[in-house]
Amino acid sequence: MEMKRKAARGIAVLAVALAAGHLVQNMGEKKAAPAKASAELAVKPSKVETVAAGPETVAKPTTVQPESPTLPAAPMAASALPALPKPLDPPKLPAVTQTAAPIVLDPVEPTATEAVADACNITLDLMAEPNAMIGITLIAPCQPNQRVVLRQGGLAVTGLTTSTGALFTALPAFETQSLVEVAFPDGQKHSAEIAVPDLATLRRFAVQWQADDAFQVHAFENGAGYDEPGHISAADPNRPLAGMPAKGGFLTLVGDSTTENPLLAEVYTFPADPAAKPDVIVEAAVTEKTCGRELLAETLTSTGGSVFITDLSLAMPDCDAVGDYLVLKNLVLDLNMAAAN
Repeated sequence: MEMKRKAARGIAVLAVALAAGHLVQNMGEKKAAPAKASAELAVKPSKVETVAAGPETVAKPTTVQPESPTLPAAPMAASALPALPKPLDPPKLPAVTQTAAPIVLDPVEPTATEAVADACNITLDLMAEPNAMIGITLIAPCQPNQRVVLRQGGLAVTGLTTSTGALFTALPAFETQSLVEVAFPDGQKHSAEIAVPDLATLRRFAVQWQADDAFQVHAFENGAGYDEPGHISAADPNRPLAGMPAKGGFLTLVGDSTTENPLLAEVYTFPADPAAKPDVIVEAAVTEKTCGRELLAETLTSTGGSVFITDLSLAMPDCDAVGDYLVLKNLVLDLNMAAAN
């Protein structure tokens, strides 16, 4: 019985010993595994070859040669590194010449202001007519029903444009080279010039006034008296037919009396022949508008294409003389005196 217990104990001891040995072996293997792993992690490359990549170069894989874990690889000297190839120069491209395309400008459309300005253009046309008259055509689209002052050779009279801004009239020329000017109330002025050679054969006498300072020209040809053949006045101006030369003298009334503050004139035209000596007088009627005050006017004498202007001042009688007339004589400059001056 004792022997069985010993044998059993011996078997148990042996089993324990075997178990212990197995445990020690397992523990040894477990301890050796990390060391091996550490040795694998400590492997370093012993040679690194770098290859530059070019346009047609394929990168080669880096070759790694393991070293013994116990002998670390020595660092490579910088001088031992292979020299890098120089970068390839970029290919030279032919120069490209750029030609600028021609600039094409679109036509500029007129602005609204320019369009209005064009629509409001003023034109003044002159035409030489028989008997040394100047035909006037004024077109002013943006000046309808406007008072216009027309000036020429010292003569100044008013006109009135139509509802469309037009004015058609005629003026007796006082200069052989006549400058006609038109002036509007807003200050705009336009002028044009024309030659009137027919004036060299004629003489002219005119009286001009403003508003109610009215005067009348009377010419008596060939010794005529009042209301006789050869008496030329506003009542019988002896105006020649259109386009026909005048026979003897004639009277022209110029200026529009319907305008505000009108400028008016009466012009007597007669041959420049020294043998023709009409008797010319100027009358001023005493009216309720002229009585008791001073009248102002100008006289114009044209001879040989030159103009002579004289101021005229006349003191009117009191209003108890309404209906009477004042007669002024010798106002026309003598032909020889005018030529001498």
